[in-house]
Amino acid sequence: MKKIRTIGVLTSGGDAPGMNAAIRAVVRAGVYNDMRVMGIRRGYNGLISGDMDDMTLRSVSDIIHRGGTVLQTVRSPEFETAEGLRKAMEISKVFGLDAVVAIGGDGTYRGARDICRLGLPMMVLPGTIDNDIGSTEFTIGYDTALNTVQDAIDKIRDTAYSLERCSVVQVMGRDAGYIAINVGIAGGAEVVLVPERRHDLMKDVIKPLLEARNRGKKHYIVVVAEGAGKAMEIADEIEKRTGIETRATILGHLQRGGSPTARDRVLASIMGMRAVELLRDGSINRAVCVQQGKIVDIDLCEAVDMKKSIEDNLFEISRILAQ
Repeated sequence: MKKIRTIGVLTSGGDAPGMNAAIRAVVRAGVYNDMRVMGIRRGYNGLISGDMDDMTLRSVSDIIHRGGTVLQTVRSPEFETAEGLRKAMEISKVFGLDAVVAIGGDGTYRGARDICRLGLPMMVLPGTIDNDIGSTEFTIGYDTALNTVQDAIDKIRDTAYSLERCSVVQVMGRDAGYIAINVGIAGGAEVVLVPERRHDLMKDVIKPLLEARNRGKKHYIVVVAEGAGKAMEIADEIEKRTGIETRATILGHLQRGGSPTARDRVLASIMGMRAVELLRDGSINRAVCVQQGKIVDIDLCEAVDMKKSIEDNLFEISRILAQ
C-alpha cells in the first residue's frame, strides 16, 4: 500500500461533546507526522460534494473545550446509495485523499465500511452520546451526556421534593438505555425504563411508586429512555392511577451540547492520535475503541457487526438501591 500522505477528517451523524477534541488530535498528530490534513465539512455529504479545506495547527486552536463539532455534521441518505458512494470515491481522488478518519456513531461506521470496500482507506472513532457502539466500552461524548443529565435530574429532584411530586424524565438513547440506567442509579431514581427490557406499567412503574409512598417517601423520580416510552403519557398514567401529582420533563438536545468533560477530552485525544499513528504505520480500515479499559483497534467490518448489551446486574442494583 502506498504511504499515507493526505488524510481527511469528518464528523457524521448526531454531534457529541468531544468531537472537537478528536478533530484537534487528528490534525495535530497528522501535522506532527508530516501529513496533509483536510477538514471535510458536514460529514459524508462533504465527501460527496467536495466541501473540504486544509487544516493546520492554528485552525484547531481553542476548540478542545467546545461542544458540538467545528466541521459540522449531518446524516447523509445519499451516501447510503451506490451513486453517492461513487461520487465520494471520485471526489476523494480529486482531492488526493489517501485515507479518511470518520468520527460518529453506528451510521458513520456503516458508511465507512461501505466506502472502504470500494478502495478508500478508513479509520473510525466512536463519537455518540448513546454509547451504543458494540466494539467499544465507551464512546466520545457519553460521559459528558451522563453528567449533563445527572445535573438536570438533581435540579428536577429539588423541585420534586419541594412540591411532593413525581417527575418523569425522558433521556436520549434511541434503542439503547445506557444513559437511562446509569443516571438512574447515580440519581437515585425510583424507576428506570429502558428499551432493552419490556416493562409492565402496573408492575414496573405504578407498584414501585406506591410502595415507595407507603414507606413514607414524598417525591419520586422516573427515568425513561426515549426508546422505552413517552414521558408525557407515562406521567399522565402515574397521576391517574396513583393520585400523585406528576410532571414530565423531556431533556432533548440539551444532552448533546456543552463543554466536554475531562474524560471525554482525554479519550477523544488519545483515540484521534491513535488513528493517525495507525495510518502512518500502514494500518487501514480499523476501528479505534476501548476494550478492558485500554485503547485498541480492530477490523472495521468486524466492529460494525459487533453488539453489546447492558449488564444485568445494573438493573438489580437500580432496583435494590431505589427502595
